[in-house]
This record gives sequence, C-alpha cells and structure tokens, in this order.
Amino acid sequence: MVLPLAITPGEPAGIGPDLCLQLAASDSGVTDDLVIIADPDLMAQRARQLGLNIKLKEYSTGSSSSGCLSILPITLPAACEVGILNAENSAYVLETLDRAIKGCMANDFAGLVTGPVQKSIINAAGIPFTGHTEYLADLCGKDKVVMMLATEGLRVALATTHLPLTAVPGAIDADLLTKILSILHTDLQEKFGIADPVIVVAGLNPHAGEDGHLGTEEQTIIEPVLESCRSKGMNLLGPLPADTLFTPKNLDNTDAVLAMYHDQGLPVLKYKGFGNSVNITLGLPIIRTSVDHGTALDLAGSGKADTGSLRHAIASAREMASHWNSHASR
Repeated sequence: MVLPLAITPGEPAGIGPDLCLQLAASDSGVTDDLVIIADPDLMAQRARQLGLNIKLKEYSTGSSSSGCLSILPITLPAACEVGILNAENSAYVLETLDRAIKGCMANDFAGLVTGPVQKSIINAAGIPFTGHTEYLADLCGKDKVVMMLATEGLRVALATTHLPLTAVPGAIDADLLTKILSILHTDLQEKFGIADPVIVVAGLNPHAGEDGHLGTEEQTIIEPVLESCRSKGMNLLGPLPADTLFTPKNLDNTDAVLAMYHDQGLPVLKYKGFGNSVNITLGLPIIRTSVDHGTALDLAGSGKADTGSLRHAIASAREMASHWNSHASR
C-alpha cells in the first residue's frame, strides 16, 4: 500500500486551509494520497466561504479517499475568524504538528508537508517557538537538522537559520559545519538519489574574507572543515564569495549550495523561484517539506491564494519518499 502524505495547514486564520481546499477543487486526483490534519468544522466553514463544493471525509487507515479530502480531526479550542489571529488557537497548531510527526514516526504516513504558521502569535500565547525547523527537530529527538530551500535548478541549505546577524559569526564553528555538511551530503544521497553530490560552500565574509583582510573565519574554520570533509569523500567546492557564487559557472554542475546564514542564500533562491519553491528539513528521520511563504492573512478566505508552492512541496515530498524507500530497501 502506498502511504499517504500528512498535511498540516498551519495557522487556521491564514491561507493554509484555503490552499488545501483550492488544491482539491482544482484537481481532485492530486489530493487522493493526502491526509489533512485539521479541524473538520474549520475546513468545512472555509470551503463554504470560498464557494467550493468539497467532500470532506474523516480519515481512517487504509481507506480510499478518491473524490474527497481526507481529514484527520483535531479540534480548534476557540472560534477562528478569517485573517484574525487568536492566541487561543496556537496550541492547536502545534497539536497538528505533534500528531503528524507521531504518524510519520509510526510509518502511518510517507512524509509531512506543512503549511505556514505565524511565529508571533504562538509566542504571544506563551509558547517559545522559533520555527518549524527547530520544533520538528526537537520532536524527532535530533540535536541538529538542516534547513534547505529548493526550486527548479537550485537548492540552498543554511548553516545557521533564524539568528540575528550579530550572532552568526559566533555560531559558526568546526563542529557545526561538519555536522551540517554531513547531513546535507547524506540526505542528498538518500532522499534525492544523488550518488556523488556536488556542494558549493559560501564564505562568511565579503570576498570570502579576502585572504584574511575582511575576516578570518574562512581561513580558521571553513577551509579546514572542507578539507577534512573532502578527505572523507565529499565533493565540496569553496569557500566562494557569496556575491559571485550564484552564477551559472558555479551552479551548472552543482547539486546544492551551503550558505552561512539565512539572508545570504535565501534572497537568491526566492528571487529565482518564489511561489514555486519548497522548504525542506534535512536530517530528520522522516520526510518533511513546506511551502515557501507565510500565512498571508490578508488573502485568507478570498480564493486568491496561489497553490503553486504547496503543489511543489507535495511533489517534492513524494519524490523524496520514493528515493528514501528505495535506499532503505537496498
């Protein structure tokens, strides 16, 4: 039996529920192997608001969902108004993630695709939350995972994620980079089916430090780590200056780029493929992809949300699961 993918729509007041419903309305077949973990009443109410005639069905293991949208029910604790955040529903958002991870770890689901969450309202509810990536790592018992965004022709992984820029240099050390590169290399092999992945690594400083005149991290940390990892069989290029790294000369035969911090690599990725890119968490014992955008509260309930990134996230999760299953069966 082909296992379904679990979908968590994310913030209930945002466009996550809309995207799931619009996807089902536009092409019922694309949702046949999906299980939406959400409040059924929320989904039914949003469908009516969007004017969509979607048949919702409570999910049961092994049942067919052809022609309808399968829902694994989690109840909202408070009323949800489109576009209006409510801190009382923050625990619900995390409960859907908890249930999805439990199902993935139990091999009930082939993988997890997450919709956008609103970090601010979760924190306003008194729940410390820095993002999906960190939360899922904790749930899966992993001390280190890698955030990677991908679009057609480009994958960008991050050495550091949601840190203030002033904290980045202190966070980058040999141990961190070694773990990041190991996870990236392994998952490119096992979850993407790339036998000998080529990874281009960015420097931290302008001009990759300019031989130490603009910073020494390249000489003291990055270059020694790359040499050590190369000796273990990794195909690594760099460290290269970030301002010239993202050019055809460097990317044509590259499988992934490792950027040192969030806004070093992701502006390029999102310029190239915003709306058609996917956020992927590497290093987890499960498949996890996500949309590349936020909750778009102003679009919720309007029918104008673009399903492109969700489609890409679902397709990527399916492909990764296929490679991973093939690798595991060897």
